[in-house]
Amino acid sequence: MAFAEKTLLTLPPVAIAGRHLKRYHVFSGSAGIEPEVEKAAYAFLPELLPEPDGTPAAGFVVLHRGGDSGAYLNAYSWVWDNVLHFAGAAAGQPALDCPDTDPAHFVRNDRSWIGCVWELAPFGHERNAWIRHMLTPGSPSLDAYLGDALPSGTTAAGLRRA
Repeated sequence: MAFAEKTLLTLPPVAIAGRHLKRYHVFSGSAGIEPEVEKAAYAFLPELLPEPDGTPAAGFVVLHRGGDSGAYLNAYSWVWDNVLHFAGAAAGQPALDCPDTDPAHFVRNDRSWIGCVWELAPFGHERNAWIRHMLTPGSPSLDAYLGDALPSGTTAAGLRRA
């Protein structure tokens, strides 16, 4: 299987279902993710977020548009002070039990997979940002955490900045 880096686009954080989420989009080329796929993904997102547990309600989302009919939504939420909760959804990918090939028709993916090589690009950065802004300082700063995102570029960026 051939490997090629993909585009990583960092978008401003959003508040969804009471949780503050950094946003990363992954795709091939420069066209970005279709607006209808993005809209459907963020409408589905509340189904992937855990209940509050006292940890600052924050995390990050990776929306990945595959090279075929698939789209993938990965929600990573900080819980239990220093643990990363994962829940995912897929659209347009019959191999993942999607009912059709519509990339805007998301269904929950209950496999224990946490992401593909492109979707994992922000992981090291997000771990370090959580430690820097939420666990190390005398007074944690959610605003500082939300402002500390992996910059747009390619999915190789996570290798350089982690």
